Amino acid sequence: MEASEKHTGSEAEFYRRKFFLSSLIPFVFVFIMWMTFSVERLFNLDFSGFGIHPLSADGLPGIILSPFIHSGLKHLFNNTVPLFLLAVALFFFYSEVALKVFSLTWLFSGILVWLAGREAWHIGASGLVYGLASFLFFSGIIRKYFRLVALSLLIVFLYGSMVWGLFPGIYENVSWESHMLGFFAGIALAVWFRKEGPQEPVYEWMDEEEESESESESESESESESEGEEYNRSAKEFERN
Repeated sequence: MEASEKHTGSEAEFYRRKFFLSSLIPFVFVFIMWMTFSVERLFNLDFSGFGIHPLSADGLPGIILSPFIHSGLKHLFNNTVPLFLLAVALFFFYSEVALKVFSLTWLFSGILVWLAGREAWHIGASGLVYGLASFLFFSGIIRKYFRLVALSLLIVFLYGSMVWGLFPGIYENVSWESHMLGFFAGIALAVWFRKEGPQEPVYEWMDEEEESESESESESESESESEGEEYNRSAKEFERN
């Protein structure tokens, strides 16, 4: 009884620690978003010029900086909650590749908007939000691992309405290009990293079945070989007679 309780306690401690570590980078990222917004408001500044301006040299820094810049408190809050939750889910369930996926989603969505966006200043972390949601959904489906598929279904349940942000004209003053291109970046990364990170486990009973099948095949082969040898011996005796 004590051993099982100790095992349960150590397992719970492991998951608490893992959740804490999974929250660090998302927390720091969100903290910088809020600090940037606070500095803008406190000193009456406008950082929108550090966003992405497509096909413009002035807009190149926005590939990195734009997720930290928001037009208002509502815009900032609407990106903060889903970004934090999705990023924590990414680092918790895909810890082996999470940093690479997070960084590449951030980079690729920004580059794609710079290449294909409208002539305007694109700001906000929504491209990263859509990229993470897309990766978590499609990666679970591609890997066919029931726990990750369950996460995919949870993403649909919580953020399925985000799909309307992929189309132009649905929301006013919204960079639908960031949404759509971030979404495509997430799909590409889900395919790219499909063989890295968590995979569907191979259970012992499956190994035992495979071993038993191989053993039965080898036995049948040996039996057929012995039968062939007996046939050859009987044929030789027949020839001698």
